[in-house]
This record gives sequence, C-alpha cells and structure tokens, in this order.
Amino acid sequence: MNQATIDALNAAKAAGGRIIAVGTTALRLLESAADNAGTLRAFSGETDIFITPGYRFKIVDALLTNFHLPCSTLFMLVSAFSGLDTMKAAYAHAMAADYRFYSYGDACWLEQKAGTGEARTGTKQEQKP
Repeated sequence: MNQATIDALNAAKAAGGRIIAVGTTALRLLESAADNAGTLRAFSGETDIFITPGYRFKIVDALLTNFHLPCSTLFMLVSAFSGLDTMKAAYAHAMAADYRFYSYGDACWLEQKAGTGEARTGTKQEQKP
C-alpha cells in the first residue's frame, strides 16, 4: 500500500468512517498493515496472517465477499469476523435460497459490531424475525 492510501484510510477512520474490505485478500492485507491501535502503517510484501475465530480485528469494519466453501480456511476467516453461529445461519439461508457459492457465486456483506467481535450479516434478502 502506498502512503497516500494509508493516509486516506487512517484519516477516514479517525473521522468516524468505516474501513470496508472488498474480498478476503484485501482484509488480510489491511489487518497485516494495522498496528494494535488500529492505525495503518507502511506495508509491503507478503503476509502470513492466518485469521481464525478468536482473532481481534484491528482495522476492518465491514467485508464484502463471496460464500466460501464451508470447510475452508476462508470460512474460518469469515466466522472469525462475524461469528460461527451467524455464518452458519447465513449459509443455511444461502443454501435454502439457492445462492451460488465459490468464486463466481453470490456475495455477502458482513459488518462487525464495534468492540464485540460479533457482526451482522446481510444477504440478498433480509431474513424476517
């Protein structure tokens, strides 16, 4: 990430804006570049970050991503972001509604609730309570 991008994202976050990752690769990059205080720092090269449930997200507030294979490391990442129960419910809804999975499938919007490690999940149709 170049310094102009880092500065813009840090300014947006400081002004109360949200950092939205489009895809799990972008999320991993942003989390790798963030310090524990949630500030982005210069980052270049590869990342070996492996996000599993229990990970404390430092910078990303929302994620737009596709429905990943249920037994994959990417499913572990989205479960870490929004909670396993939330993702199980989202996947059950997706299967019942014939959503497409994998790289060319339907997408889901995940929002992390501030400070809790939990998130809301939005899909094509809002589920009725």
